[in-house]
Amino acid sequence: MIDGDDLSRPASTAWLTGLSGAGKTTLANAAAHLCRQAGYSVCIIDGDQLRQGLCRDLGFDISDRSENVRRAAEMARLLNDQGIFVLVAMISPLKAQRAAARQLIGAARFCEVHVKADLATCERRDPKGLYARVRQGEVGQFTGVSSAYEVPPAPDLSLDTARLTVTEGAFCLLDVLLSAQLQEATP
Repeated sequence: MIDGDDLSRPASTAWLTGLSGAGKTTLANAAAHLCRQAGYSVCIIDGDQLRQGLCRDLGFDISDRSENVRRAAEMARLLNDQGIFVLVAMISPLKAQRAAARQLIGAARFCEVHVKADLATCERRDPKGLYARVRQGEVGQFTGVSSAYEVPPAPDLSLDTARLTVTEGAFCLLDVLLSAQLQEATP
């Protein structure tokens, strides 16, 4: 096993994208727990938490969403530079936004993870009550319902949360983080 404090081996970022309620944050939390148990430093950048602090000045139009993604990518890059693995859990609905994040972080240490769940499953889960509010007309632009979500055409990893357990998904994320690290560290 690689020593989590060995800064000569760069850390990587798993960018979890998917609809609200797909399970991005749940998987990120479970994978972070596994990383810590294995002795790795890890940080979760959660889209909802960003909007409560660092990105509270942003709205939900395309320009503000792109800036939200840029800020998350900048944070991830800085943390990776310090040897910290990063799990970003945010909808990031557009391919161009995710491509910009990949470029900023560095393609060799960026793993795009599509957290896949169909709209019906996400609405059934509805952990924040957002889909119910959308259906009642209380929320305007909502990704997957009234605003576009561009499914990654070729993600580095796809996790179908209707079929995988949280533990299975977390181990898949740990594998993709460590394999990205090993690939970049190889001369």
